[in-house]
Amino acid sequence: MQRRNFVVAGSALIALPGFATAQTVEKPKVTIAVGGKNLLYYLPLTIAETLGYFKAEGLDVTIADFAGGSRALQAVIGGSADVVSGAFEHTINMQVKGQRLRAFALQGRAPQIVLGVNPKTMPNFKTVADLKGKKLGVTAPGSSTNVLANFVLAKAGLKPSDVSIVGVGAGSGAVAAMRSGQIDAISNLDPVITLLLRSGDLKIVSDTRVVADADKIFGGPMPAGCMYAPQSFLDKNPGTAQAIANAIVRADKWIQQAGAGDIIKAVPESFLLGDRAVYIDAFLAAKGALSVDGMFPEAGPETARRALASIDKEIAEAKIDLAAIYTNDFVKRANAKYPKG
Repeated sequence: MQRRNFVVAGSALIALPGFATAQTVEKPKVTIAVGGKNLLYYLPLTIAETLGYFKAEGLDVTIADFAGGSRALQAVIGGSADVVSGAFEHTINMQVKGQRLRAFALQGRAPQIVLGVNPKTMPNFKTVADLKGKKLGVTAPGSSTNVLANFVLAKAGLKPSDVSIVGVGAGSGAVAAMRSGQIDAISNLDPVITLLLRSGDLKIVSDTRVVADADKIFGGPMPAGCMYAPQSFLDKNPGTAQAIANAIVRADKWIQQAGAGDIIKAVPESFLLGDRAVYIDAFLAAKGALSVDGMFPEAGPETARRALASIDKEIAEAKIDLAAIYTNDFVKRANAKYPKG
């Protein structure tokens, strides 16, 4: 019996809570790519960094920040980053392209993306169909903000080519593009959305910051921000992936217990976009859409596949292996190690 237990443990070292941290962090220096680190969508990543959760797991993490999730994805595919903090649906898109990527810790249980129009350039806006021929700002072309925009357009009978997509980033550049009238509509996240709302520069059309509303829009739970990596990275570095999952789960749980003042102290000043009150409002709006424990909902991958299939013929016709695009194994162990965060 003892011998059998030893063999099982030897073939799956990360099954022992705490073991991975102490002895099997194969790659202590890790680069995580993210598209718009300041966004509340990625708040667990920032909390794991600023509160020292990555360091506590024996990791020396470098976070490479890009204009949007599609650029962060390119960094991992190109080999300049190990892991992505990004949108879940990229794992589906890349499987169709023959790239095996797997999500292993959830940060957001709703997309938190808001599509809205510019009251200055579209004062007579009535329906989504009015966006035909207009300029629509997204964080970066091909990112989750672009995917959600396509989804909303498709429901109104518009094709992606019916609008001009403009990459505006996820910070002050996005705000400036709306205020100056460079774009007619925007698909973006907090704190950008709350800042534009407060100044009267945005009229909301579709809002996925509330979990119940997002579930209604997508017809089920839609996993959002997550940690994902090439399957080859997870195979070679299971202890490192476990350490990352541990840190993210701790951050997820800390956020749920945190007040606005705690958050303000924990994030860099630059994230506030010059207005603490707006950031606090944005946090309160987004908090419910953030994961409470890092777990992917069972129905989530199919919801994501269905949403993408509705706007992408290639995905609609492909046989997606949903079991290969995510795993809850790492977060289950993280929750066992940190039941209270």
